[in-house]
Amino acid sequence: MKPEQPATPMTPESTGLGRLPRIWQWCLLAVLSVILAALFEMAGIPAGLLMGPMVAGALVGMNGGTIRLPRQFFFCVQVVLAMMIAGSMRPDLFATFSSNWPLFLAVILSVIGVSTLCGWTIARMGILPGTTAIWGSSAGAASTMLLMADAYGADARLVAFMQYLRVVFVAGAATMVAHLWVSGTEAETATRWFAPVAGLPFLATLAVGVVGGLLGKLLRVPAGAFLVPFAIGSALNVSGTLTIELPQWLLALSFALLGWNIGLSFTRSIIAHARRAFFPTLVSIFVLMAFSGALAVLLIKAAGIDPLTAYLATSPGGLDSIAVIAASSDVDLPFVMALQTARLLIITLIGPVLARFVADRV
Repeated sequence: MKPEQPATPMTPESTGLGRLPRIWQWCLLAVLSVILAALFEMAGIPAGLLMGPMVAGALVGMNGGTIRLPRQFFFCVQVVLAMMIAGSMRPDLFATFSSNWPLFLAVILSVIGVSTLCGWTIARMGILPGTTAIWGSSAGAASTMLLMADAYGADARLVAFMQYLRVVFVAGAATMVAHLWVSGTEAETATRWFAPVAGLPFLATLAVGVVGGLLGKLLRVPAGAFLVPFAIGSALNVSGTLTIELPQWLLALSFALLGWNIGLSFTRSIIAHARRAFFPTLVSIFVLMAFSGALAVLLIKAAGIDPLTAYLATSPGGLDSIAVIAASSDVDLPFVMALQTARLLIITLIGPVLARFVADRV
């Protein structure tokens, strides 16, 4: 009779929570997430349903946890968030962009320029190799930057550390700014988690999202599982062809899974591998955030955008976490997503050429 296999394979690196069976790690993560999300929600912090699980995931990951969010679940998260944002798009957004496109393009290119300068500085100081520093500092969607960095020979673990560290700081700062901005000005409304849902629109929303996500992956569009259903859903919503319907419980679950995907990326091995780059990366993040804040002031003065919308629109990623924070706040969500999406598309198009150009000159 063969001996039973352990629930979680033990490796020399399994320490701390990694010694527990995976089922117990998931249970611990779920309990911590509920507690932290409840605390954030009671404190009135926007996107508490994202921030709580993100912090819980980071605590589990940095204490030896070995669990990771399966890619299939992350695909579902991207589809749901894409359709949620598509449901808020409106026709007058295009008129706003067409009348101010030189300003918006200048904002996007300047953010890309400053993030590239930060990467060049880190590489020039000999802290990290050229392409790794450029991709790690790039102000695009973290998951997209990881895929492209790996394809172009950069150190994927260091890029992951730099990208997700920026996402955590940007998401945390955006959450606090949103909380302070709306504090005392809005009455709290009770969330009806299991309110009745129109069946046919809900199924149509899921069908469009899943088909669009699969099409994005099939066509190998960067961040295609998010951008393609977002584009299709926005077009159908603006034209009145589709009524986008998503229940609150599904959105809450998607926010939590996104938080886990970010938080669980901070493992002991990645942090140990990136220890030398921690302080320079932190400085570059703060520089980029400060510069983006200055650009937000420019949008307020030049285009008459409200301050919180301008701040979230210019925040340097990630796209999905900013989307959740914006959706949880009283802002112009379509404007935020239009500017964030435009930056992602531009950095995806020019990123490889820019990385090579800068790395060759370090």
